Amino acid sequence: MRLILVGLICACVGMAADVLVIGDSISIGYTPAVTALLAGKADVKHHEGNAAHTNNGVAKLEEWLGAEKLKVITFNFGLHDLKIMENGRHQVGIAEYEKNLDVIAGRLRKTGARLLFLTTTPVPEGKLSPPRRPGDDVLFNAAARRVMKKHKIRVVDLYAFAKPRLAEIQTPANVHFTKAGSAALAEVVAKAIKEQLKK
Repeated sequence: MRLILVGLICACVGMAADVLVIGDSISIGYTPAVTALLAGKADVKHHEGNAAHTNNGVAKLEEWLGAEKLKVITFNFGLHDLKIMENGRHQVGIAEYEKNLDVIAGRLRKTGARLLFLTTTPVPEGKLSPPRRPGDDVLFNAAARRVMKKHKIRVVDLYAFAKPRLAEIQTPANVHFTKAGSAALAEVVAKAIKEQLKK
């Protein structure tokens, strides 16, 4: 009887793998739906607060990772990096963005977790506050892909998923998504995590 109970406990523990979501407000928006979609399969957590730009990511990565053993880590940076500041420049330039992502990706590989990089979602047309330029999203995603190719990290293309349906899932002249839009992104993210959990 005791052996049976121990076996049941081990089985239950094995059911919920630990998953960490690292990212900005877009990821904060879809994480609750991802958590619901993976209920019973994974214990999904988002680090406290907004990951913001990659300089912040490099500085706070150890804090976000903690000491917990993680099965899957999804991460995303870009929308804050490409933000246009008062001097007319990006908050984090593309070259620095690529360098920072290289540092972040290298550290995440050391965790032993399966990694998923989620591309930056589209910057829409219109007057945005804070300002961002449509098209910069493509350039920053290209830089991110170079880093992920180097580290052999799978890329989940949220940009390609969202771009043709922005009118349906994104709020007007805003990089953020509607509740339904976040739920749609969550399905893509949850599917990618499920595939990693099966490996």
